[in-house]
Amino acid sequence: MSLDSLLAAAHLLGLAIGIPAIRARASALRGPLDSAGLARVFAADNAWALAAGIWIATGLVRLFGPFAKGTAYYMTNHLFFAKMGCLALILLLEVAPIIALVRWRIAVKKNAAPDTGAARTFAVTSDVQLGLVLVMLVLATGMARGLGVVSTPATH
Repeated sequence: MSLDSLLAAAHLLGLAIGIPAIRARASALRGPLDSAGLARVFAADNAWALAAGIWIATGLVRLFGPFAKGTAYYMTNHLFFAKMGCLALILLLEVAPIIALVRWRIAVKKNAAPDTGAARTFAVTSDVQLGLVLVMLVLATGMARGLGVVSTPATH
């Protein structure tokens, strides 16, 4: 198996981790936020972070390395830019949950009750992020089939 194939497989592994993780986080945020519930939130959040790390690391290597379709392909593909727009939105939406969940973790370590008032909002945020991941999956499928490439006029 080539390194390119391994990178592609690792990139897809992020889906296998990320989709259940973000669903689990949303579900846990809607549930009771006692110590067991917070443990579920934190575990799902850790898995979501792992998936994001896998996607971003393998994506950057595939984009800028000598793998897959190459940088020129991606930089001339509308679907790629739409996919990156979805990623940017996911990351932007993640700022508030990251800050809050770090604070929750610190409070739990200090045996204090975290302020979980925004839990339902973060559950909805997670649902939106899941939708964006699914849109990215559709866009990636199109890219893999050569769709979205900007055609350049022939020079005479």
